Amino acid sequence: MNTATCRQSATAAAPRPATPLEPTFYMRPLPCKLPALDSPAGRRLFGEALLDGSMASYFRLAQQFHTQADPAFCGLGTLVCALNALGVDPQQQWKGPWRWFSEELLDCCKPLDEIRRSGVSLDEVACLARCAGANVALHRPSADSSGGGTGVERFRGHVIESATHSDAPVLVVNYSRRTLKQTGDGHFSPIGGYHAATDRVLVLDTARFKYPPHWVPVDALFAAMQAEDAATGQPRGWLLLRAATSPMPSAS
Repeated sequence: MNTATCRQSATAAAPRPATPLEPTFYMRPLPCKLPALDSPAGRRLFGEALLDGSMASYFRLAQQFHTQADPAFCGLGTLVCALNALGVDPQQQWKGPWRWFSEELLDCCKPLDEIRRSGVSLDEVACLARCAGANVALHRPSADSSGGGTGVERFRGHVIESATHSDAPVLVVNYSRRTLKQTGDGHFSPIGGYHAATDRVLVLDTARFKYPPHWVPVDALFAAMQAEDAATGQPRGWLLLRAATSPMPSAS
């Protein structure tokens, strides 16, 4: 496996020395083919996509962007970002008099302590989103649109819809980092935009202590969603989320 990487961001500093008894980590370098948002290549892609009108999803998500509060909370952190971006009222108190989503309020379909130990599956995140007040359409990938799955063209269509319409659903992806030659495996993040000329999406990585937001080719991300989740025996996939007051198309 080619593990070549390159420095994408000034924030991706070299690891500091650590004692053998207390290993620590400060970020990871991204693979060269996945440019960070703040790299020269990433900024160029952002500017071009902005001029093309395919960054509509970025602003509402960036305005509410959230770093997951625990290494196992990528699904919860992604939902916090998505639900607040959609303007969903949690109908429960956060701190003081304020109602606002944070991970501790997503204690519905699976206990938080269990999520800390084992994470969440795509179906469990869909359950949490519905419990929190969102309409959810769940999609799993396949090589084509037959067999109950969804092909890459359908996924690309959802990407373009989300990226070009301010009132479109928030698109959340569940994918294998390993397939993208990143460290770790199953992960969730929202999609913040689309660059049509290079067919790339902006992954707003909620594990910002590990990787910054970065651009990923649609085909590569689709392949990473085809990877099996060992906990469920099913491929990963993506969710389309709307506030529950809005109509939602049925899942494939």
